Amino acid sequence: MPPTLLLAEDDRAIRHALERALALEGYQVTAVADGVEALAHAHKSPPDVLVLDVMMPGIDGLQVCRVLRAEGDRTPILMLTALVETADRIAGLDAGADDYVVKPFDVEEVFARLRALLRRTNPAGVPVPAEPAAPRQTPERYLEAAGLRMDPQARRAWRGERELELTRTEFELLELLVRNAGIVLDHSTIYDRIWGYDFGPGSKNLAVYVGYLRRKLDHPAASPLIHTVRGVGYVLRED
Repeated sequence: MPPTLLLAEDDRAIRHALERALALEGYQVTAVADGVEALAHAHKSPPDVLVLDVMMPGIDGLQVCRVLRAEGDRTPILMLTALVETADRIAGLDAGADDYVVKPFDVEEVFARLRALLRRTNPAGVPVPAEPAAPRQTPERYLEAAGLRMDPQARRAWRGERELELTRTEFELLELLVRNAGIVLDHSTIYDRIWGYDFGPGSKNLAVYVGYLRRKLDHPAASPLIHTVRGVGYVLRED
């Protein structure tokens, strides 16, 4: 039997798209539009896992989570949230949520987090949808821009013929810049994509990592690739 999943999301477009994607992934999905319906369905036919939007009219996702936990219901809960502040995430975890995904999200991340929840909370019971097969290696797997070449699958990167030794965060930051070569990415966008939340205007975290990358990318015989757009963010381009 496929794992049963209860989805509560008040945005119709997101609800329908996610419902279809989850069904194709192998879940038996019940989709509702608000917290009242979510509680009614959870009580009537407890699912194997819940996906709850935080901000819904009437009873929101946090309240649904609190009610179920107060009743002793330990069903794993994944929260969907547009709130990116650390305090908002802490509130969700304190309400009893097991994990969260920030909107706008990649549906593959939702699938991966659900698989992890089911493995962790139902080690011998609920079937877990199979992970997607690893893609075949083809030339298209490489990203190229501004004289850089990256292999996201193998997490390797080169400038010309020189391979770069990058940490995980450095690699993810460079990949984001390469995928958006020529486009100025603002600080908030980079923080959200790399760290999952914005450290705020006073943080030097991003500037520090850009500095690390520049030292590894640049050399005297080559032009710099990462450019600062003052007051906005950073862009990858060859001048």
